[in-house]
Amino acid sequence: MTHSEGRRTARAIGAVVGAAVGDALGAPFEFGPAGVFSARYPLGEPQPDEMRGGGGWDPGEATDDTQMAVLVADSLLGRGGLDPSDVFERFQRWAAGEPKDIGLQTEAVLTSGDPWDSAAGRHFWITGHAAGNGSLMRASTSAVYFAPAGREATMDAARRIAALTHGDRAAWEGTAVFHELIRLALAGQDPLAALPDVVAQIHPDHRDRYAAILAPDWHPSMATEFNGAVWPCLASAVWALRTTPDYPSALRAAIDLGGDTDTVAAVTGGLAGAVYGIGAIPARWTAPLHVPVPGWGDRVLRYPDLVALAEELAASLPGVGRL
Repeated sequence: MTHSEGRRTARAIGAVVGAAVGDALGAPFEFGPAGVFSARYPLGEPQPDEMRGGGGWDPGEATDDTQMAVLVADSLLGRGGLDPSDVFERFQRWAAGEPKDIGLQTEAVLTSGDPWDSAAGRHFWITGHAAGNGSLMRASTSAVYFAPAGREATMDAARRIAALTHGDRAAWEGTAVFHELIRLALAGQDPLAALPDVVAQIHPDHRDRYAAILAPDWHPSMATEFNGAVWPCLASAVWALRTTPDYPSALRAAIDLGGDTDTVAAVTGGLAGAVYGIGAIPARWTAPLHVPVPGWGDRVLRYPDLVALAEELAASLPGVGRL
């Protein structure tokens, strides 16, 4: 393996593991107020053990965010590319396995009894609400897998996977932006500098809104929705990456926002992990990390398993024709 290939693999592992770490680290603070993480773990403590769990989560336990990301990876690797019906069936099996947490919208779509290619659209048509961050939260594995296929392919794949549970194109476009930012980071480019060009690839109906929230002067205090929505979730992750110097600081900033802390931190962790690489993630956070997979018996992925999964995803070069 060349030096540049090694760096790319380290970033790919960083994206997958980084998202899982953010998920597990943020889970105990979900729906809490701002600043609780730093109040509990002040800067300057010598190697504080922040992965203590809480809120129904064991120390280092990942939530539905990472569980669904693993299922997406399983399908991509098992089917040799994107098979939307297979991804949907895996999601349904997982939902039937009674996970500790599952988004209301995602659960409604997966348990509706409607076919994979119409369930999310029907839900959106009935409710008018489908712009949650539930497709964005699980996108780290697919972003790594499709990165070698190029911008158009990875953004298209993101939209198609998002559309399985989210009928609002806003969710598709946010997930597509995340995919492209990961692709750029894995290639050693600055994803923040590329944001104007990335936003130009968004569907015209959604371009202006994403341009505003991904602009350098945006701050989470400017959000017009709870960060469980796709727009402030993605924007908060980009803000955390932009305003901090390293992976741990980015996660601290994300969790300190409060609200949907596991998902905001998962998205932040995926981006920061892709930028800084696996070496930037503290071992005290990866050591207790584990991902139960409801619906698959007692299957649990731990840190070495996630590393192996990321390596396999990074080694796959999907053909555009497989999309």
